[in-house]
Amino acid sequence: MTTDTSAVDGAAEAAPSAAPCERGATVWLTGLPSAGKTTLAFALAERLRSEGHRVEVLDGDEIREFLSKGLGFSREDRHTNVTRIGFVAEKLAANGVKVLAPVIAPYAASRAAVRERHGAQGTEFLEVHVATPVEVCSERDVKGLYAKQAAGEISGLTGVDDPYEAPENPELRLQTQGRAVTESAAELHTFLTTRGLA
Repeated sequence: MTTDTSAVDGAAEAAPSAAPCERGATVWLTGLPSAGKTTLAFALAERLRSEGHRVEVLDGDEIREFLSKGLGFSREDRHTNVTRIGFVAEKLAANGVKVLAPVIAPYAASRAAVRERHGAQGTEFLEVHVATPVEVCSERDVKGLYAKQAAGEISGLTGVDDPYEAPENPELRLQTQGRAVTESAAELHTFLTTRGLA
């Protein structure tokens, strides 16, 4: 896996007064469907919990089922879904929880709104781009979405026939293809360590 280190210049900041286990933050994992976001989030969460951190994973599918039930996949509804998740994430992070949000969040403006809310509250927000190419994602096709889109059964698939606006300057960019989940999770853990969060 190749990490875009240019996106993380300045990551090694002065050590915060709070211990890593006590510091909350939102780590937003954005990327295409089947990029590996959720798998990576749960692997990282397991390691962080074993080290004594309070961790919550805000899985996009679960949020859709409960918090955002009734929303569709229009641009407006997708934005609403993302900002709702961002609201919950900030509340948890402000209270010392490491929040891992493996959520596509296809539009830059939606992610910027979440970042702005965190900034206004003084809560740390880290954007991680799980930059798996669409060709690899379509081969993985964990939920069968790419096959359904190709067969004409669904439309509006992010990155295929609906836009995905990749982050220009994420705190971290991960290339997961050809790497084990444990390796990707370890690299993300190392990055969090440089930020005083692990």
